[in-house]
Amino acid sequence: MEFSFNLEHKTITKMKIKNIHLLLLLASFWGPSFLFIKIAVEEVPPVMLAALRIGTGALILNLLLLLQKNRLPLNIDFWKKTFIAGFFAQAFPFIMINWGEQYVDSSLASILNGLVPIFTIVLAHFMIADEKLSGQKLKGVILGFLGLIVLVLPNIIEGVEGSFWGIIAITSAALSYGIGLAYIRKHLVNIPSFQAPAAQLLSVSIYLIPLAFFMYPSFDFAVLQTQTISSIMILGVFGTAIAFVVYFKLIERSSAGYASLVTYLMPIYGVVLGVTILDEVLTVWTLLGAMLILLGIRLTKKTNTISVPQFGKNIDPALYTKFR
Repeated sequence: MEFSFNLEHKTITKMKIKNIHLLLLLASFWGPSFLFIKIAVEEVPPVMLAALRIGTGALILNLLLLLQKNRLPLNIDFWKKTFIAGFFAQAFPFIMINWGEQYVDSSLASILNGLVPIFTIVLAHFMIADEKLSGQKLKGVILGFLGLIVLVLPNIIEGVEGSFWGIIAITSAALSYGIGLAYIRKHLVNIPSFQAPAAQLLSVSIYLIPLAFFMYPSFDFAVLQTQTISSIMILGVFGTAIAFVVYFKLIERSSAGYASLVTYLMPIYGVVLGVTILDEVLTVWTLLGAMLILLGIRLTKKTNTISVPQFGKNIDPALYTKFR
């Protein structure tokens, strides 16, 4: 009996350690994304960068599906919902973050991204019947928005217009992520987990890549510096495709709530890399705003929130049999 208990305890401990490793790996893919965006937008327009990143991610994920002999659903209603989810969860926020990072530091962008779960909670209150705002969640939301005000206030006082609109753009990206997550939670949880992001990225690529080349017909890849090309590839391969694989593997091994802990780690990676590599300066206002946002996230996660959806439950076989 004692031997069996010890064996079970060791197995659980090993599983927890592997989950921690996956969580840190995921944060190491998503957290540095803000650094590579900052480097890439020096030469690549925001819409073009989003198209290249999403297109690369879509290609890799859908190739992986083919290798696994999996297929995407055929249902027209699924693709309509995927189109909407892809716009709010990938296309719009990627473009807004890219645009915003032309005017604000990558470290600040990573902190503002921490508003995603807070926006998601507010939106879920109105979109999902069983996800209502509790007193604890409301306290977290208020703290998060106070953090946002603290981050914006210095730019208003100093009259720095570019930085102000950069913050607004990245905040709108966080809001868009929140809309996307709440929408996915409501409409797409019956899809196998790995297929959801593959379909979303594919649906976005279909219109975003042509749009980017229409907007920038004379864009010349040949003149891009090596660090810019490397940043684009890292964003597409690691920050999008492989990150999604790790993300859903983590959900599969633990839970959606556990995977959402990456929200705490991403700003840490973003700030450390921005300060050490790009020589960005952290102000007292930035640190105070970051503390308020992280504390707000902490309060919201003490209750059962929808920071991330749990995919693949009650899968409908009809999705794969016909268009309708």
